[in-house]
This record gives sequence, structure tokens and C-alpha cells, in this order.
Amino acid sequence: MSVRVRIAPSPTGNLHIGTARTALFNWLFARHHGGQFILRIEDTDLERSKPEYVENILSGLKWLGLDWDEGPFFQTDRMALYQSGIQKLIDKGLVYRSYETAEELEAMRELQKAQKIAPRYDNRHRHLTKEEEERFIAEGRQAVLRFKIDDEREIKWQDMVRGEVVWQGKDLGGDMVIARASGQPLYNFVVVMDDIDMKITHVIRGEDHIGNTPKQILLYEALGAAVPQFGHTPLILNQAGAKLSKRDGATSVDDYRAMGYLPEAFNNYMLLLGWSPPDTRELYRLEEVIPLFDSDRINKAGARFDRDKLNWINSQYLHSMATDALLELVFPLWQKAGYVTETDRSDPWLLAVLELIKTSLTLLQDAVTISGYLFQDIPDYTEEAKSVLANDKVSLFLQQMIAILSDCQDLDEAQAKAAIEQMIKDQGVKKGVVMKPLRCALTGDVHGPDLMTSLVLLHQKNKAIPRLNYVLNGFK
Repeated sequence: MSVRVRIAPSPTGNLHIGTARTALFNWLFARHHGGQFILRIEDTDLERSKPEYVENILSGLKWLGLDWDEGPFFQTDRMALYQSGIQKLIDKGLVYRSYETAEELEAMRELQKAQKIAPRYDNRHRHLTKEEEERFIAEGRQAVLRFKIDDEREIKWQDMVRGEVVWQGKDLGGDMVIARASGQPLYNFVVVMDDIDMKITHVIRGEDHIGNTPKQILLYEALGAAVPQFGHTPLILNQAGAKLSKRDGATSVDDYRAMGYLPEAFNNYMLLLGWSPPDTRELYRLEEVIPLFDSDRINKAGARFDRDKLNWINSQYLHSMATDALLELVFPLWQKAGYVTETDRSDPWLLAVLELIKTSLTLLQDAVTISGYLFQDIPDYTEEAKSVLANDKVSLFLQQMIAILSDCQDLDEAQAKAAIEQMIKDQGVKKGVVMKPLRCALTGDVHGPDLMTSLVLLHQKNKAIPRLNYVLNGFK
């Protein structure tokens, strides 16, 4: 049997990180088994589905590198298929028209609530006579289509993640609506029809779908189709152990892309939210995971989303990235910040800047904030830096540094280090007494990347001496 799995997002919002992780697990499962990964857009919610959300889903999956083998298929293009399935169930006597008004259904629920009975449809229109139906039609009532559920039926399946799962028919809420009065087919039915038509063999999805599975199994059987294997993955939780929601911050893939996370790092972190690696490693690229991935290592327990862990993983990918590849990602950010123009793209000085700051990066956007002092003519001096530079002896250090730089057009790090060591010796002070004010004068802050490299880079762009003079002139 050839493995065929699918991801089926609804375009009623941007690509959610939970959907992205489900897509990742399905993609890995398909690739591990040499099968097919299919993309289906479940757009039957006509009021809330929007083209921009479709585009967001597609671009998000592409950004993550989760290429699909078939699709995207759109449910709104498949109505003829659904109608044929409904007619098949009607012909088998498994579906009937139900004419209750909204007020009647609400009264039924209120009565059940008063009697402390679990809410469910009581199947009252399952056996309507022809005369009763005609009367309801004459009253102008619109009928929904309900699928008959046997309360005495036991439904069980061997879940790929959770082992044997058993449901009782009486716990499924009564006969199930599969189509609205408008004729619009509903979720549980169209999902089954799609999966049958697309020959889906394994359905890997979040545990919030477990309650749908017994209903869908009954529909597979009623339609005379083979039931796929199901696997229900753990939910992604917040730090308090509740289901992750917008109240917890960013929840869409697009949010994390905009914040400066790499797709490789994001995939890596999503992988660890619900899958246990076979060793103690925490950094995995997708091509390394494919031969290792299978459902037996998917966890049952919910996975807590940890932004600090995601940040650490992202930083490791940034630190290990080839500098020229990193430049391709950072250059547009520098352009947006006004640091560079297109004519600067081939300047080797930019690679040197990235080499300097690379190990300080957590997010891509950090490259803008951390490197800003190198691009500015005059940096923004912090109050702490100004306090350090207020010392009377500082001017002596800065004047000597100006003299050194004026005599050395092609400064390298070895020369810079030797010059500063000579200056420390000449002044008869400890190293920190010179280095701290020099850093503050050149960078505008008491902390930052390596000072020697910063000095060389600034001098190469004729920015070092003007800054020292700026400080000597009282920040004017």
C-alpha cells in the first residue's frame, strides 16, 4: 500500500503554527514511507474563507519547505462529488430530512439541561410520515439532512499515537447533520468524501479532532469505503498548560517569519513539539529526520510552547550559517533600515560586518539593531556611555587614538591591538581604563561586538576619527 496523507487547512485565517506542525508531521511521514503528501483547502465556510488566507497558507508552507505532491484542491470545486455521496446515503436509507426550527431545537436543549442530560439531538424526525413531511413543507420549513447513528454501536480504532480508542454511539450527540437546508454539505461529511476520493491512507491530525473520528468512521462504512488509519497528535499548549491561543502572542507562521525566524529553525522547533528524537540531539534538519520519523515517536502529552527554546534553536542556525548566505537574508533588512543601497551589495565590508555580529544574533532583525553603530555617521550615545566619557583623562586616550589612526590608512586588527597596547603602556594605566572609554566613543555604548574588529571596520569607512573628534568636541 502506497502511503497517502494530506493537510487540509481552512482559509478562515492565516496559517496557524498548529496547522504548520500537522503539515510537518504529515510531510515527514509521507517522505519516510516514500508516499504522497496532498494539499487540500477546506473552503466550504463561504462567509469566512478569503483568498488572502489561501495565499498565506500556500506561501507559509512554501517558506517552510513543505512541498506537496498533489493539489491544492479546493472543496468549493467538488460539490458534485459531495452531492453524489449524499444521494448514495439517501438511497441506502441512511439519511433523512429533519425539519425542526431553531426555536424547537433550543427548547429541546433547555429541557435536557433542566433534566441534567447531556445535550444531544433526540432523533425526533427520524421516522416522519409522508403527511408530516408535507405539513412541514407547507409551513415553509427548510430541512437539514441527518445521518442515522446507532446509539447501540461501539466504534473503535487503533490510533497510531494513542493506541486503541473506543466510543459509544450514544455519546455522539444523536443523528448527525451532514448538509444544511441550503444544500451546503458540512465538515464531517465532506472530509470523508474527499479522503475517499483522494485515496488517503493515513489521517494524522490534532487531538482536537478525536471527537470527529467515530462519526467519520461511520460515514466511511456507510459509503462502502476502507477506513484510513488515524493518528491524533498532541495539542500545542501555552506555559500554563492551556491550548495556545492569540492571547498568548503570535500564533501564525507569518508572525514568526516577520519576527526573523529561519524556516529551518522553525521546522526544527515544531518537530520537537510532539516528537521525541531517538537521541539527545536538539538540532535536526528535515533531511536528517526523514529516515527517523514515524508515528511511534509522536508523543501523547501536550507540548508546551517555549519561546526561549525557539530563540535558542534559531540562534544556533544563524550562528552556523555561511556568511554569504546570511547576507542574502540580512541585506534587505539593512536596505529597509536605510543602511545600504543596491550598489553596496558586493561590498566585502558587509561580509566582515556579518562575521563580527553573527554569533550575537538570535533573530534576523537583530542584525539591524546590533550593526547599526557601524553604519551610522555618528552613533546614538547612551547615557551610560556619556557618563564614562565624562572622565577628564578620556580626552588624552582619544587624542592619542586619533594620532595613531591618522598615520595608518590600512589598519588591521593586529595593528589596532598593538597600537592600543602601546597607548596603555604610554599612559601607564590598566587595559580597562582605556578600552571602556574607547568603546563608548566609537560605538556609543558600553557593550557590543569585539572592539578591535569594530575599530578596523569603522576606520575602513572613515568613521572612527570623526567619532573621536565628536566626543572631544562635547558631542557636537
